[in-house]
Amino acid sequence: MNNFLNFMRESVSNYHACLNIEKILKDNNYVKLEENNYWKLEYNKKYYLKRNDTAIIAFTTPKGKTLKGSNIIASHLDSPTFKIKPNNLINDGHYIRLNTEVYGGPILASWFDKPLSIAGKVLIKENNKIITKYIYIDRDLLIIPNIPPHLDNRVSKGMEYNLRIDLLPILGLANSLSLAEIISKELNVDYNDILDFDLMLVNRQRARMGGYNNEFVFSPQLDDLSSSYATLEGFIKANNNDVFNFYVAFNNEEIGSMTPEGADSPYLKDILLRIYNNLGYNVEEEMILKNNSFILSCDNAHAVNPNHQELFDQNNKPYLGNGVVLKYNANYRYTTTANSASYIKMLASKAKINLQTYTNRSDLRGGSTLGALLISQLAINSCDIGLPQLAMHSSLEVCATKDIINLVKLSETFYNDIR
Repeated sequence: MNNFLNFMRESVSNYHACLNIEKILKDNNYVKLEENNYWKLEYNKKYYLKRNDTAIIAFTTPKGKTLKGSNIIASHLDSPTFKIKPNNLINDGHYIRLNTEVYGGPILASWFDKPLSIAGKVLIKENNKIITKYIYIDRDLLIIPNIPPHLDNRVSKGMEYNLRIDLLPILGLANSLSLAEIISKELNVDYNDILDFDLMLVNRQRARMGGYNNEFVFSPQLDDLSSSYATLEGFIKANNNDVFNFYVAFNNEEIGSMTPEGADSPYLKDILLRIYNNLGYNVEEEMILKNNSFILSCDNAHAVNPNHQELFDQNNKPYLGNGVVLKYNANYRYTTTANSASYIKMLASKAKINLQTYTNRSDLRGGSTLGALLISQLAINSCDIGLPQLAMHSSLEVCATKDIINLVKLSETFYNDIR
């Protein structure tokens, strides 16, 4: 669990998560590919590529030409947060606040009254080139203060927050440094050389064990970095050179995935075709490969909140510590079918782990995830799974240590399978 906790602590933004995954891949001898260069792929090798510093695809090639297909697990690296706008300083003569914009669907109340900081990437002009630098200011830098109930008792009873008014973090008193000056000092660059940035708020409460027997993990961004890490560990541990294995971590799931590095794009489809073409497969063989492939869409699932059990289906409600979740939806917002679930159940039995099932309560619409978007691009058999967790989209979420271990086992078993 120490490696998992360290990964969660260090992955303060989707950029840092992508960097940390890249380091793990490099440490395991994966060779980096660039999309804008020619590829000369070989059999029985390990490769990876990144897009826009926020999405990553790693894959292994088989020992020789095969039509047995590809094992693919997909997750995502982004989480609900607040992005910092350009021209972001609001100075009322007493305080300096930052102008922010919501990203995804965070639980707004969970961001109040706790130390925050910023992380992301900064673009610098250096020798007439644009250089990317990653930043995390490792100190308690910001706070979004609540108002006391003495002044507005709606705070205690459930307040409807205004994003333009209530959620602006305080950077300091009016004589404080500007954000750009703080960034230039932190990165040791000239203020005038900062071209642009993509920065977000970070909860300073980082991952730690919790519960009486340390059965829980309390951490920001468990959705979906916990699945991203657990499936990566299964991918690295697997030893299967009879098929193609793919680990995929997308960006922008929380805002609909309609970006070049999101699941609702031809990203994975284009990379699969490029790999197959590079290794000499013709169109007929590519179609056979695709039809022998399988996608596991891995995004966290809602565990039962014991204080609100009425919000869950009476028969299909997962609990922390009871196993990986199979996610079903009659309207195909999750891609699990009887066929794909049966296959995953067979793998779970082989891995000796427990599975749970989740469906939305019939009168609640619920959410969606990567699977349906991916198969609209690829038309590959798929199943939606996830780690059960509490407080999804909160700035601090909860999952069970046992479930993380079981997802690693299931992922490794999946990657080692030959259908």
